[in-house]
Amino acid sequence: MIVDYLQRGILAGVVAGLAYGMYMAFVANPLSEYLHDTQHEHGHDEHGHDDHGHGHGHGEHVHEHAEHAVSETTTALVSIGSGALWAIFLGGLFALALYVLEPALPGPDGIKTYVLAGAGFISVSVTPWLVLPPAAPGAEQLYSIESRLAIYVALIALGAVVSAASIAAYRRTATRHPAIGVAAGAVPIAAMLAVVPSITPTVVTHPELSSALVSAYRALAVLSQAAIWVLLAGTFNWLQRRADPATAVDGSHETLTTKQ
Repeated sequence: MIVDYLQRGILAGVVAGLAYGMYMAFVANPLSEYLHDTQHEHGHDEHGHDDHGHGHGHGEHVHEHAEHAVSETTTALVSIGSGALWAIFLGGLFALALYVLEPALPGPDGIKTYVLAGAGFISVSVTPWLVLPPAAPGAEQLYSIESRLAIYVALIALGAVVSAASIAAYRRTATRHPAIGVAAGAVPIAAMLAVVPSITPTVVTHPELSSALVSAYRALAVLSQAAIWVLLAGTFNWLQRRADPATAVDGSHETLTTKQ
């Protein structure tokens, strides 16, 4: 049973990883390069134009351009590969979590996967980014890598607790009316969104970029991560329906165990 779930989760991760890799290649990397060039031009404007720098030969300029092109290609390949592996890793974790938590998730079988995907998105992306938002090129970090990693892990734990509280609030109140359940479930998330940013310092700054560019970069990062979770849930549902159509109707662990 758990092997079946894990296989579907990894396959869903592959689908999400391919899509995320395309996003990295055609959207994220070009945007990062644009932001890098914007900061470079900003630095030149601050220091003024220096005519003494024109003594370099044409051959050296071509060599530097070639090195830059190779560096861009390498960066693109690494980012695409790491993005795909990240989605596959999330797919495996998603499948294991669904197998364990499925009985506690609200809604019919097809909806449970999206509930878990939403909880994963809130826990892994939204909550940590309230304190450690996506950093554009040239960002200045207040804390060291070790400190940021510790903060990130702690915030993931906080996000998991908030997600569990939201699901529990929905289950307790949805029997009255689904709308009441949704409103109750939204309270823990809304409270976290309001409180956490207000009590934490600014950890990441972008002194050489406009706020509009930084906001656009962060918004794309948030949307791309949300898309990964949606693809994971949707692909997992599709694979489960193909493997056992009866599961899509009933969807409980008991039904699956009986069939084996």
